Amino acid sequence: MQRGLVLAALGVVFGDIGTSPLYALRECFTGHQGLPLAADTILGVLSMVTWTLLLVISVKYMILVLRANNRGEGGVLALMALVTTYFRQGGRRWRSITVLGIFGASLLVADAMITPAISVLGAMEGIGAMKPHWSGLVLPASIGILVALFATQRFGTGRIGMVFGPVIVIWFLALGLIGLWQVFASPSVLVAFDPRHAIGLCMHHPGHAFAVLGSVFLTVTGAEAMYADMGHFGTRAIQTGWFRIALPGLLLNYFGQAAVLLRDPATAPHLFYETAPPWSRPALIVLATIATVIASQAVISGTFSLATQAVQLDLTPRLVVQRTSATAYGQVYVPMINWMLMVGTVYLMLEFRSSSNLAAAYGIAVSINMLFTTLLLAVAAHLIWRWPIWRVALALLAFVAIDALFVASNLLKIESGGWIPLLIAAAGTAIMTTWSRGRALVRARMEKDIPDLEVFLRDVRRLEGARIPGTAVYFTEDPTRAPRAWLHNFIHNRALHQSVILLTIKSSLEPYADEEDRITCEDLGDRIFRVAVTYGFMEQPDVPKALASLPDDVRPQPNRTSYFLGRVQVSLRHEGKRDMAFWRRGLFAWLARNAMNTPDYFRLPPNRVVELGALVPL
Repeated sequence: MQRGLVLAALGVVFGDIGTSPLYALRECFTGHQGLPLAADTILGVLSMVTWTLLLVISVKYMILVLRANNRGEGGVLALMALVTTYFRQGGRRWRSITVLGIFGASLLVADAMITPAISVLGAMEGIGAMKPHWSGLVLPASIGILVALFATQRFGTGRIGMVFGPVIVIWFLALGLIGLWQVFASPSVLVAFDPRHAIGLCMHHPGHAFAVLGSVFLTVTGAEAMYADMGHFGTRAIQTGWFRIALPGLLLNYFGQAAVLLRDPATAPHLFYETAPPWSRPALIVLATIATVIASQAVISGTFSLATQAVQLDLTPRLVVQRTSATAYGQVYVPMINWMLMVGTVYLMLEFRSSSNLAAAYGIAVSINMLFTTLLLAVAAHLIWRWPIWRVALALLAFVAIDALFVASNLLKIESGGWIPLLIAAAGTAIMTTWSRGRALVRARMEKDIPDLEVFLRDVRRLEGARIPGTAVYFTEDPTRAPRAWLHNFIHNRALHQSVILLTIKSSLEPYADEEDRITCEDLGDRIFRVAVTYGFMEQPDVPKALASLPDDVRPQPNRTSYFLGRVQVSLRHEGKRDMAFWRRGLFAWLARNAMNTPDYFRLPPNRVVELGALVPL
């Protein structure tokens, strides 16, 4: 079982970081920073790449970050949810950490648009290198490949991973063997393991060294997607795949590329393919193209996980979330996110048209996200792992400094296109913060004219309305107040069902709720019950299934149960104090209108649902 998970993890998790050799080292010398091609600069950059992989991925992510999981789930939102449980909801620290997590998640969405574009273009450009007159086919072929990839997402990451797993193993073996062949030809390149070469580059070429950090960072851009994909395969499978297969293959290939550069600096424009023997290049182009499809899969599946978490944490409107595995609950498919990513990726390919142009915009989103993850990790280490402050500072201060340097270097890319991922992230943050704030305001406004449940129950018993056969299920967010739909129904009809269930759906800050604590039931008398059902942020609510687990005397009969929902419509004509800017109120109203249908989200039978509308000023 573990071997199967490792194979599937290789096919999904390591695709992004595994295709970085296609362009990362090349960009250090042919990109915008203009680093001179000399022995000291080549060895200095190689030393930077080596220690970036060892420190950032092997130490920070594999040993520390993967430990900070929320009951098996990873990603910046899962880490945010884990940390915020230690602060008072709505407090200053809670809000600061929440905004940090939201912006980090939005940055990963931006990265999920750029990664497929730069990876597939980087592989397909090998065709243009071998056959210059075929260069015009690179862009349309790349677009066709990615459209096909997005069309297959509905089959699930587990099935895709098992198909891609053997291919990515071959890819890493090819990377390692090609690199090893070149290292044997120039073994002197191994001196780059000495970090003094990186230090020397910084001392003798400080300006160039700072600028080139943005290209060195391209070697680790798959780290955040790897963390977000934790829930798909687990920590153990990811760590095993990295240390046994991915890391050796990457290091050998980067050393091989540097060896080729030392012998012939003119190979820089097509460095990756120049490293391989001429007879192997056609097959390598095919293999690289398949590997870049896998790279795209890593960030796509990670974005699906983040979108699911955002919905359950009430940071976005409800979305259709489809489970693609009966055994691995973290494997999901979100159609709307899938097609949104496809449109964004195709647009970026048409806009930038080459991997070198995209490299100028790539990395800024991931570098900022990595810094946020490190800051949240520091909070988690102190609050959850109970590390003293001095230990947190000693262990994580170095990573904060490294991340900050990468962010600063990548900020140089803003004018060359780096503003695009920042714009995407800003839009995502605006949507999530607006939805979260708007939902809180709507709840507050609705509660103003709703009586306490105990007061309403006294009125119901005093008026003695007629009892109707069957069960009525009323949804309520606040179990201490009367559901608005029940209030309106009783005022107009003066009748009660034989059984009444006041249902509250709770979202936990953990990915999965414990089954023994899933549902609670309280008898309020006169066949009126107060029921609460809890779901984790990785779970899809299924109300009929949950109610079927109630005791026999409470459990409703499916064909004699009616579900009463309050449909809220937002009115922007509010004369009182406005707690949101006009554009935020308009955005929230639009999001509310286009949210997933509530009965579908809770998996209610359509012919048993009654919706009662309410107009809420905002």
